[in-house]
Formats: sequence, C-alpha cells, structure tokens
Amino acid sequence: MNLDIPDGKDPIQYAWGEMVPGIGPAAAHLSLAVYEHTTLGLREFEAARLRVAQINGCLFCLDWRTDRDGEKVEEGFADAVTEWRTTDAFDDRTRLAAEYAERYALDHHGLDEEFWARMTARYSQREIVELSMCIGSWLAFGRLNRVLGLDAMCVIPGKP
Repeated sequence: MNLDIPDGKDPIQYAWGEMVPGIGPAAAHLSLAVYEHTTLGLREFEAARLRVAQINGCLFCLDWRTDRDGEKVEEGFADAVTEWRTTDAFDDRTRLAAEYAERYALDHHGLDEEFWARMTARYSQREIVELSMCIGSWLAFGRLNRVLGLDAMCVIPGKP
C-alpha cells in the first residue's frame, strides 16, 4: 500500500505526525530514544538492527548505518549479519544479538531455556530488556514504513 501524501508534504512527517498526532510523535520519540540512549555496543546494536531490517525488508533500514561519534560498522557487516550463524566476523555477543533479533521477529515462542542460558551468560538482564525494546521498536516501525510504502523516503525524525 502507498499512502496518499498531499503535494508538498514530507511523507514521514505527514504519516507519523499529521495523520496520527496522538500516536506518531510519541512513536518518533521512542524511535529516537533507541539510538540516543542505548548502552549496547555498536556491533551488537547494529547486528540486531540489521537483522530486523533484513526480515522487515525496509529499504531505508537496510541502507542505514548507525553512527556513534563518527564510528560505524565496517563495510560488509550487513553480509555478515545475513550469515550470523557461520560468520567468523562476530564475537559471541554480536552473534547472539543477531540470533535474538531473528528469533524475536520470527519465532518468539521458540525462545527456549537453552537460548536464554546462552543469552544470560553474555548479557545482563538490563541489557536484555534494552535489546528487546530496541528490537521491538525496529520491528514495529520498520515494518510500518515498509507496509505503508514509506521506507523509500524514510528519514529518522530529528536526524538530517
């Protein structure tokens, strides 16, 4: 589906703000908070974010790379995320972040004791909650933008 966006209107600002003024700005604040207030390492953050983007198919999210004070993940990182099970480019935390993102998005009922034992061996409960909120945000908003045809024009609110 492609939303009917009035001429001269920014598609994201129109859909996220004007169409649903009681919900959209709050959603935009959550989306920004995930980037501005995360305590997760860049590689694990990006592994989870990119895995959700791959699952959602959000064009903007697939092209986006999180920048932290001029640092971004290396070229080819997205390919490694696709191959998270077998790549030698990831440490245990990064691999688990990609796995968790995939299972959260596709098989959350299958998160079993074996998975949680591996996860809690590498992540604190606080980090797991934070990563879960990040994944939930990306899953919801990336999918929203893709489903409504906004992803080709998407700009994270408040970012240039």
